Amino acid sequence: MAIQWFPGHMHLTQKAIAERIKDIDVVIELLDARLPGSSANPMLAELTGHKPGLKVLNKQDLADPERTALWLAHYNALPDTRAIGLDASLTTPARQLIEACHALAPSRGGMAKPMRVLICGIPNVGKSTLINTLTGSRKAKTGDEAGITKLEQRIVLADDFYLWDTPGMLWPRIIVARSGFNLAASGAIGRNAFDEEEVALELLAYLKGHYAGLIEARFKIDPIGAATEDEVLDAIGRKRGALLGRGRVNLQKAAEIVMNEFRSGNIGRITLETPDEFARWLAAGQHADAERAAKKAARGRKKGSGRREDASAPPDPEAAPD
Repeated sequence: MAIQWFPGHMHLTQKAIAERIKDIDVVIELLDARLPGSSANPMLAELTGHKPGLKVLNKQDLADPERTALWLAHYNALPDTRAIGLDASLTTPARQLIEACHALAPSRGGMAKPMRVLICGIPNVGKSTLINTLTGSRKAKTGDEAGITKLEQRIVLADDFYLWDTPGMLWPRIIVARSGFNLAASGAIGRNAFDEEEVALELLAYLKGHYAGLIEARFKIDPIGAATEDEVLDAIGRKRGALLGRGRVNLQKAAEIVMNEFRSGNIGRITLETPDEFARWLAAGQHADAERAAKKAARGRKKGSGRREDASAPPDPEAAPD
Protein backbone atom coordinates (compact mmCIF):
# COMPACT_ATOMS: atom_id res chain seq x y z
CA MET A 1 0.00 0.00 0.00
CA ALA A 2 1.38 3.43 -0.97
CA ILE A 3 1.79 5.85 1.94
CA GLN A 4 0.61 9.44 1.47
CA TRP A 5 0.23 12.31 3.96
CA PHE A 6 -0.39 15.96 3.05
CA PRO A 7 -2.68 17.61 5.65
CA GLY A 8 -4.10 21.08 5.13
CA HIS A 9 -1.45 23.06 6.98
CA MET A 10 1.19 21.71 4.56
CA HIS A 11 -0.68 23.27 1.65
CA LEU A 12 -0.54 26.59 3.51
CA THR A 13 3.20 26.11 4.06
CA GLN A 14 3.66 25.54 0.33
CA LYS A 15 1.94 28.86 -0.40
CA ALA A 16 3.95 30.65 2.30
CA ILE A 17 7.27 29.39 0.88
CA ALA A 18 6.28 30.43 -2.65
CA GLU A 19 5.58 33.95 -1.36
CA ARG A 20 8.61 34.23 0.94
CA ILE A 21 11.21 32.88 -1.49
CA LYS A 22 11.31 36.14 -3.48
CA ASP A 23 13.20 37.84 -0.64
CA ILE A 24 15.45 34.91 0.37
CA ASP A 25 19.20 34.60 -0.26
CA VAL A 26 19.85 30.98 0.81
CA VAL A 27 17.56 28.00 1.36
CA ILE A 28 18.52 25.49 4.05
CA GLU A 29 16.88 22.10 3.65
CA LEU A 30 17.21 19.89 6.68
CA LEU A 31 17.37 16.22 5.69
CA ASP A 32 17.30 13.10 7.83
CA ALA A 33 20.78 11.58 7.53
CA ARG A 34 19.23 8.11 7.84
CA LEU A 35 17.18 8.69 4.65
CA PRO A 36 18.75 11.63 2.78
CA GLY A 37 17.05 10.94 -0.54
CA SER A 38 13.61 10.09 0.79
CA SER A 39 13.59 13.13 3.10
CA ALA A 40 14.47 15.59 0.29
CA ASN A 41 11.30 17.36 -0.80
CA PRO A 42 11.08 17.39 -4.64
CA MET A 43 8.53 20.20 -4.45
CA LEU A 44 11.12 22.54 -2.89
CA ALA A 45 13.17 22.57 -6.09
CA GLU A 46 10.15 24.01 -7.89
CA LEU A 47 9.35 26.49 -5.11
CA THR A 48 12.87 27.80 -4.51
CA GLY A 49 14.01 28.03 -8.12
CA HIS A 50 17.65 29.06 -8.58
CA LYS A 51 18.33 30.06 -4.96
CA PRO A 52 21.59 28.66 -3.49
CA GLY A 53 20.88 25.67 -1.28
CA LEU A 54 22.44 24.20 1.84
CA LYS A 55 21.60 20.54 2.44
CA VAL A 56 22.00 19.68 6.12
CA LEU A 57 22.07 15.97 6.94
CA ASN A 58 20.71 16.13 10.46
CA LYS A 59 20.77 13.29 12.99
CA GLN A 60 24.07 12.11 11.54
CA ASP A 61 24.91 10.69 14.96
CA LEU A 62 22.18 8.08 14.28
CA ALA A 63 23.23 7.37 10.69
CA ASP A 64 25.80 5.03 9.14
CA PRO A 65 28.92 7.26 8.79
CA GLU A 66 30.12 5.56 5.59
CA ARG A 67 26.79 6.15 3.91
CA THR A 68 26.63 9.72 5.22
CA ALA A 69 29.94 10.38 3.45
CA LEU A 70 28.44 9.06 0.19
CA TRP A 71 25.42 11.35 0.51
CA LEU A 72 27.51 14.41 1.35
CA ALA A 73 29.62 13.81 -1.76
CA HIS A 74 26.45 13.37 -3.82
CA TYR A 75 24.90 16.66 -2.73
CA ASN A 76 28.16 18.63 -2.80
CA ALA A 77 28.53 17.67 -6.47
CA LEU A 78 25.30 19.52 -7.33
CA PRO A 79 25.53 23.12 -8.64
CA ASP A 80 24.94 26.02 -6.20
CA THR A 81 24.70 23.51 -3.37
CA ARG A 82 26.65 22.75 -0.23
CA ALA A 83 26.06 19.87 2.13
CA ILE A 84 27.13 19.29 5.72
CA GLY A 85 26.38 16.67 8.34
CA LEU A 86 25.00 17.75 11.68
CA ASP A 87 23.66 16.79 15.06
CA ALA A 88 21.23 19.65 15.66
CA SER A 89 21.62 19.54 19.43
CA LEU A 90 25.35 20.41 19.36
CA THR A 91 25.99 24.17 19.39
CA THR A 92 29.42 24.40 17.74
CA PRO A 93 28.62 22.35 14.62
CA ALA A 94 25.30 24.17 14.29
CA ARG A 95 27.19 27.46 13.89
CA GLN A 96 28.65 25.98 10.69
CA LEU A 97 25.32 26.83 9.10
CA ILE A 98 25.94 30.54 9.32
CA GLU A 99 29.39 30.20 7.75
CA ALA A 100 28.03 27.94 4.99
CA CYS A 101 25.26 30.43 4.18
CA HIS A 102 27.79 33.27 3.83
CA ALA A 103 29.86 31.07 1.51
CA LEU A 104 26.81 30.47 -0.68
CA ALA A 105 25.82 34.17 -0.74
CA PRO A 106 29.08 36.11 -0.20
CA SER A 107 27.55 39.41 -1.28
CA ARG A 108 25.12 39.38 1.64
CA GLY A 109 26.03 40.59 5.13
CA GLY A 110 26.07 43.75 7.19
CA MET A 111 23.12 45.92 8.12
CA ALA A 112 22.75 47.27 4.57
CA LYS A 113 22.32 43.79 3.08
CA PRO A 114 21.44 41.34 5.87
CA MET A 115 21.48 37.63 5.15
CA ARG A 116 17.98 36.25 4.67
CA VAL A 117 17.67 32.49 5.03
CA LEU A 118 14.71 30.15 4.76
CA ILE A 119 14.88 26.79 6.57
CA CYS A 120 12.70 23.95 5.34
CA GLY A 121 12.38 20.23 5.92
CA ILE A 122 10.04 17.31 6.37
CA PRO A 123 8.17 16.91 9.66
CA ASN A 124 10.12 15.71 12.69
CA VAL A 125 13.52 16.19 11.03
CA GLY A 126 14.86 18.41 13.82
CA LYS A 127 14.36 21.97 12.59
CA SER A 128 12.98 23.22 15.90
CA THR A 129 15.83 21.60 17.84
CA LEU A 130 18.35 23.21 15.49
CA ILE A 131 16.78 26.66 15.88
CA ASN A 132 16.75 26.35 19.66
CA THR A 133 20.43 25.36 19.54
CA LEU A 134 21.35 28.29 17.31
CA THR A 135 19.49 30.81 19.44
CA GLY A 136 20.34 29.31 22.82
CA SER A 137 16.67 29.39 23.81
CA ARG A 138 13.40 27.58 23.26
CA LYS A 139 11.98 29.74 20.49
CA ALA A 140 10.56 26.71 18.67
CA LYS A 141 8.44 23.84 19.97
CA THR A 142 9.98 20.40 19.74
CA GLY A 143 8.66 16.87 20.01
CA ASP A 144 9.06 13.35 18.63
CA GLU A 145 5.92 13.70 16.52
CA ALA A 146 5.21 14.86 12.99
CA GLY A 147 3.53 18.25 12.59
CA ILE A 148 4.53 20.11 15.78
CA THR A 149 5.33 23.43 14.05
CA LYS A 150 2.38 24.85 12.09
CA LEU A 151 3.25 28.56 11.67
CA GLU A 152 6.06 30.41 9.89
CA GLN A 153 8.26 32.43 12.26
CA ARG A 154 11.15 34.84 11.80
CA ILE A 155 14.19 34.42 14.05
CA VAL A 156 17.07 36.90 14.33
CA LEU A 157 20.35 35.00 14.75
CA ALA A 158 22.44 38.18 14.47
CA ASP A 159 21.82 41.83 13.58
CA ASP A 160 22.45 40.98 9.93
CA PHE A 161 21.22 37.36 9.80
CA TYR A 162 17.50 36.58 9.60
CA LEU A 163 16.16 33.04 9.59
CA TRP A 164 12.60 32.11 8.60
CA ASP A 165 11.44 28.79 10.00
CA THR A 166 8.64 26.96 8.20
CA PRO A 167 6.46 24.04 9.33
CA GLY A 168 7.52 20.57 8.28
CA MET A 169 6.21 19.79 4.82
CA LEU A 170 5.96 16.69 2.67
CA TRP A 171 4.65 16.73 -0.90
CA PRO A 172 1.18 15.95 -2.29
CA ARG A 173 2.04 12.56 -3.78
CA ILE A 174 4.96 10.29 -2.94
CA ILE A 175 5.83 8.37 -6.10
CA VAL A 176 8.75 6.40 -4.60
CA ALA A 177 7.05 3.64 -2.60
CA ARG A 178 10.20 2.91 -0.60
CA SER A 179 10.38 6.58 0.43
CA GLY A 180 6.92 6.35 1.95
CA PHE A 181 7.97 3.45 4.15
CA ASN A 182 11.25 5.11 5.13
CA LEU A 183 9.51 8.37 6.01
CA ALA A 184 6.96 6.51 8.12
CA ALA A 185 9.69 4.54 9.89
CA SER A 186 11.54 7.76 10.74
CA GLY A 187 8.46 9.44 12.26
CA ALA A 188 7.93 12.01 9.49
CA ILE A 189 4.39 10.85 8.71
CA GLY A 190 1.40 11.03 11.02
CA ARG A 191 0.59 7.69 12.69
CA ASN A 192 -2.92 7.51 11.25
CA ALA A 193 -1.60 7.54 7.68
CA PHE A 194 0.05 4.10 7.70
CA ASP A 195 -0.11 0.58 9.10
CA GLU A 196 2.67 0.19 11.67
CA GLU A 197 3.01 -3.55 11.18
CA GLU A 198 3.44 -3.14 7.42
CA VAL A 199 6.08 -0.41 7.89
CA ALA A 200 7.95 -2.46 10.50
CA LEU A 201 8.06 -5.45 8.14
CA GLU A 202 9.43 -3.30 5.31
CA LEU A 203 12.01 -1.85 7.70
CA LEU A 204 13.06 -5.30 8.90
CA ALA A 205 13.32 -6.57 5.32
CA TYR A 206 15.86 -3.84 4.56
CA LEU A 207 17.75 -4.18 7.84
CA LYS A 208 17.94 -7.94 7.42
CA GLY A 209 19.79 -7.45 4.15
CA HIS A 210 22.13 -4.67 5.30
CA TYR A 211 22.34 -4.57 9.11
CA ALA A 212 21.46 -8.10 10.24
CA GLY A 213 24.18 -8.15 12.89
CA LEU A 214 22.80 -5.03 14.57
CA ILE A 215 19.30 -6.56 14.73
CA GLU A 216 20.61 -9.80 16.20
CA ALA A 217 22.73 -8.01 18.79
CA ARG A 218 20.08 -5.50 19.89
CA PHE A 219 17.22 -7.98 20.27
CA LYS A 220 19.39 -10.96 21.27
CA ILE A 221 17.84 -13.25 18.69
CA ASP A 222 19.28 -16.07 16.58
CA PRO A 223 20.92 -15.31 13.20
CA ILE A 224 18.26 -14.01 10.81
CA GLY A 225 19.92 -14.54 7.43
CA ALA A 226 17.52 -17.30 6.35
CA ALA A 227 14.44 -15.93 8.16
CA THR A 228 11.63 -13.92 6.62
CA GLU A 229 10.83 -10.46 7.99
CA ASP A 230 7.61 -11.92 9.46
CA GLU A 231 9.66 -14.48 11.37
CA VAL A 232 12.06 -11.78 12.56
CA LEU A 233 9.19 -9.63 13.84
CA ASP A 234 7.72 -12.66 15.60
CA ALA A 235 11.07 -13.43 17.25
CA ILE A 236 11.48 -9.83 18.41
CA GLY A 237 7.97 -9.83 19.86
CA ARG A 238 8.66 -13.02 21.80
CA LYS A 239 12.01 -11.76 23.07
CA ARG A 240 10.47 -8.49 24.28
CA GLY A 241 7.39 -10.10 25.84
CA ALA A 242 4.87 -8.69 23.35
CA LEU A 243 2.52 -11.64 23.76
CA LEU A 244 -1.19 -12.31 23.60
CA GLY A 245 -2.99 -15.32 24.99
CA ARG A 246 -1.84 -18.86 24.18
CA GLY A 247 1.67 -17.71 23.28
CA ARG A 248 0.66 -15.66 20.28
CA VAL A 249 2.74 -12.57 19.46
CA ASN A 250 1.14 -9.12 19.58
CA LEU A 251 2.44 -8.03 16.18
CA GLN A 252 1.21 -4.46 16.61
CA LYS A 253 3.22 -4.12 19.82
CA ALA A 254 6.24 -5.81 18.23
CA ALA A 255 6.05 -3.37 15.30
CA GLU A 256 5.98 -0.40 17.68
CA ILE A 257 9.04 -1.78 19.47
CA VAL A 258 10.99 -2.14 16.21
CA MET A 259 10.21 1.39 15.02
CA ASN A 260 10.86 3.01 18.40
CA GLU A 261 14.22 1.22 18.63
CA PHE A 262 15.13 2.41 15.13
CA ARG A 263 14.07 6.02 15.73
CA SER A 264 15.98 6.26 19.00
CA GLY A 265 19.15 4.82 17.46
CA ASN A 266 19.21 1.92 19.92
CA ILE A 267 19.64 -0.64 17.16
CA GLY A 268 22.77 1.14 15.93
CA ARG A 269 23.86 3.66 13.33
CA ILE A 270 21.70 2.92 10.29
CA THR A 271 21.02 4.57 6.93
CA LEU A 272 18.14 3.16 4.91
CA GLU A 273 19.39 4.13 1.44
CA THR A 274 22.47 4.93 -0.60
CA PRO A 275 22.55 7.47 -3.47
CA ASP A 276 22.61 4.65 -6.02
CA GLU A 277 19.72 2.80 -4.39
CA PHE A 278 17.60 5.92 -4.21
CA ALA A 279 18.35 6.78 -7.86
CA ARG A 280 17.02 3.35 -8.89
CA TRP A 281 13.91 3.70 -6.72
CA LEU A 282 13.26 7.18 -8.10
CA ALA A 283 13.65 6.05 -11.72
CA ALA A 284 11.23 3.18 -11.11
CA GLY A 285 8.76 5.51 -9.40
CA GLN A 286 8.92 8.04 -12.23
CA HIS A 287 8.42 5.31 -14.80
CA ALA A 288 5.39 3.92 -12.96
CA ASP A 289 4.01 7.44 -12.52
CA ALA A 290 4.40 8.18 -16.24
CA GLU A 291 2.58 4.94 -17.09
CA ARG A 292 -0.22 5.82 -14.68
CA ALA A 293 -0.56 9.31 -16.23
CA ALA A 294 -0.61 7.83 -19.75
CA LYS A 295 -3.37 5.37 -18.81
CA LYS A 296 -5.38 8.13 -17.19
CA ALA A 297 -5.01 10.32 -20.28
CA ALA A 298 -6.05 7.42 -22.52
CA ARG A 299 -9.17 6.83 -20.42
CA GLY A 300 -9.98 10.54 -20.66
CA ARG A 301 -9.62 10.51 -24.45
CA LYS A 302 -11.79 7.40 -24.69
CA LYS A 303 -14.54 8.94 -22.58
CA GLY A 304 -14.35 12.20 -24.53
CA SER A 305 -14.57 10.31 -27.83
CA GLY A 306 -17.55 8.34 -26.59
CA ARG A 307 -19.39 11.51 -25.61
CA ARG A 308 -18.74 13.09 -29.04
CA GLU A 309 -19.98 9.98 -30.81
CA ASP A 310 -23.17 9.94 -28.73
CA ALA A 311 -23.80 13.63 -29.46
CA SER A 312 -23.22 13.30 -33.21
CA ALA A 313 -25.14 10.06 -33.78
CA PRO A 314 -28.35 10.43 -35.88
CA PRO A 315 -31.62 9.67 -34.16
CA ASP A 316 -32.73 6.05 -34.25
CA PRO A 317 -35.85 5.79 -36.42
CA GLU A 318 -36.86 2.64 -34.54
CA ALA A 319 -36.73 4.38 -31.17
CA ALA A 320 -40.03 4.83 -29.36
CA PRO A 321 -41.26 8.45 -29.13
CA ASP A 322 -41.22 10.23 -25.77
